[in-house]
Amino acid sequence: MANIIVLGAGLGGTAAAYEIRAVLGREHTVTLVGDGPRFSFTPSNPWLALGSRKREDIGFPIAAPMSHHDIRFVEVPAEKVLAAESRVRLRDGQVLDYDYLVIATGPRLAFDEVPGLGPDGHTQSVCTADHAQRAWEAYQTFLDAPGPVVVGAAAGASCFGPAYEFVLLLDADLRKRKLRQRVPITYVTPEPYIGHMGLGGVGDSKGLLEHELRQREIKWITSAKVLGAEAGKLRLQEVDARGAAVGESELPFAYAMLLPAFTGVDAVRGIEGLTNPRGFILIDEHQRNPRFRNIFAAGVCVAIPPVEATPVPTGAPKTGFMIESMVTAIAHNLREEIAGRQPDARATWNAVCLADMGDTGAAFVALPQIPPRNVTWAKQGKWVHLAKLAFEKYYLHKIRTGNTEPVYEKYVLKLLGIERLRPPVKHSQGDLP
Repeated sequence: MANIIVLGAGLGGTAAAYEIRAVLGREHTVTLVGDGPRFSFTPSNPWLALGSRKREDIGFPIAAPMSHHDIRFVEVPAEKVLAAESRVRLRDGQVLDYDYLVIATGPRLAFDEVPGLGPDGHTQSVCTADHAQRAWEAYQTFLDAPGPVVVGAAAGASCFGPAYEFVLLLDADLRKRKLRQRVPITYVTPEPYIGHMGLGGVGDSKGLLEHELRQREIKWITSAKVLGAEAGKLRLQEVDARGAAVGESELPFAYAMLLPAFTGVDAVRGIEGLTNPRGFILIDEHQRNPRFRNIFAAGVCVAIPPVEATPVPTGAPKTGFMIESMVTAIAHNLREEIAGRQPDARATWNAVCLADMGDTGAAFVALPQIPPRNVTWAKQGKWVHLAKLAFEKYYLHKIRTGNTEPVYEKYVLKLLGIERLRPPVKHSQGDLP
């Protein structure tokens, strides 16, 4: 019997716990370690921050659904992974032993890399449900005295979708409130152009998003490095195509929402052979750490190099379906490992992104996410808005029931050419398996 621990009870961790249980059966022990008692659907945070959702709409206590699938849930987060000992020390002093560890913690939010950035400084965030709730409270205060708004991301950020979604939803909400004429909006980003998204663009994402921002009279500043935030003021440095500074400026704001860069969480940072210098988990093509071969990783905590060098650093995002494909590969590879066989499952890392814009939306598909790609497109329409609403309800239902890939999802995505696993590598006679 194998003892498997999954660190992180977000999108990746909950899916991993359920899928590992489904693939391995009930003869093995699966423990999910989270940070607090609730699961929260992170993609809904922009809605929460603007008041169209409440906390109870986008999350629920996770212990009971996990227990139904014979998965132990521990709501105390990890303090340190003791990789050489195959143990995890929790913040309350508990020490858990494991045969296999799956790290799906998500990131540490590096607000500290920019003075004054973040909810404890002078700007808002939608990275967590707590942050989004605080952003909503600040937004209500802002509505009493509207003024300039700045939305965007700091240098090194890798998840631009929520920033685009937030700025477009904000515009739609202000128009409904008849306040838009009192609110100049500026989008600030380290991306070299609008629609880059840390991916070198997806289809015509540049044209699509530039058009949407222009139509809504949202100004933008690209290749921008946020130097710091003060009360009512953002300091920026702009650079040229070679990365040389071309000047500094200040942007006034009455409300600002900026996404930070990410690092690995403190529990794994500084472990030689496990992480890179930023604390992200090093993995091979089977989602397994090359040094500690009983450790696997999925999601935002995984080390993926930037798609391309940009004048101001940007990272490669890890989107929802990409994370699910990593999870599926891990579950299959754990089954092979436990049976004494060589793991052979490889995630596709296909990307499917739905961004709501109020009464319309934009969809981006990159197969795979990292170039060169087989398929890439970006489309806009009301159908995306409706699809995002449906997806939220559908995904929350999946986590409540533990069915991580319903039959209809599997075959609908297959018809679109979107698979979770890459075809197995064929070996010639005499090759090692």
